Amino acid sequence: MIELLHAAEVIRELLDDPDIVGRDLLVEHGQRVSEAVGVIEAPRGTLIHHYRVDDNDLVSFCNLIVSTTNNNQAMNEAVRHVAREHLCGKEVTEGLLNHIEVAIRAYDPCLSCATHALGKMPLEVELLDAEGALIDRRRRNLVD
Repeated sequence: MIELLHAAEVIRELLDDPDIVGRDLLVEHGQRVSEAVGVIEAPRGTLIHHYRVDDNDLVSFCNLIVSTTNNNQAMNEAVRHVAREHLCGKEVTEGLLNHIEVAIRAYDPCLSCATHALGKMPLEVELLDAEGALIDRRRRNLVD
């Protein structure tokens, strides 16, 4: 409890420091603005929020760029690498699903922390031939 109180007091001091927050952004003293962008680094990666509000302070525009967007290319490359290393024959195996899950979890710490749920991630993998015809499909824990 003492630590929580101390943290709240330090946060209040930081929010009142114009050198940290900026003079024009202090909630108590600043002007109302109708548009703002926020960027923060989170465990999964950079989060970018962009909002506009109307005269009634209702959100009229919202654009979010979340970590999954930033990590998408790397996750795709990781899954492609797993397929090259672990796909054998013309069958999607449970082992392949597990390797794909591990590759995805490497870019999503929120899922990685859920180690007790390993092997329970909803996942569907389809194997297609060069013409796009379905060769094999394996689904796990999907809610229909």
